[in-house]
Amino acid sequence: HGRRYTVGAFVQANFGKRSNFVIRGLRAGPDLVEPAIRESTPRAEKGSIIGIVATDAPFMPHQLKRLARRAPLGVAMTGGFGYHSSGDIFLAFSTANREAALAPSGRIASADFIPDTDIDPFFDAVIESVEEAILNALVANDDMTGRDGNFVPALPKAWLKGNFRASQGK
Repeated sequence: HGRRYTVGAFVQANFGKRSNFVIRGLRAGPDLVEPAIRESTPRAEKGSIIGIVATDAPFMPHQLKRLARRAPLGVAMTGGFGYHSSGDIFLAFSTANREAALAPSGRIASADFIPDTDIDPFFDAVIESVEEAILNALVANDDMTGRDGNFVPALPKAWLKGNFRASQGK
């Protein structure tokens, strides 16, 4: 099409077990010690994830649904699993076709869209952007104390940095 588009993701990453953690293909989880997490209520599994995929590419609603269905593959890239009690939700939206959405009533509006046959690169972009959003959220976070005294320590950044560099041969 000769145009460049952007795909991005925003996540609320409250899911998974440290022992399953994968960062860019490196299985970091087996070497991470499960920290002393304080919880006021026991949970069968560890949390849920909410993911929002945004793009400026023109897609129809059914295509956006297809993009949202690829988001869990980005979760899997980080070692995440969809457990029975997980409340995982993924949505996708496009900022394209604004003119069509704002057309005055009584007029016919038209909208551009990318053909289904050209959607595969966007699937790749969704998976990569969800993976990156999760990694950014996990690595950027600090220790957190939440409601009812629930406490989760941050990932050990120095350990992650050292092990990731070692795996890359640097």
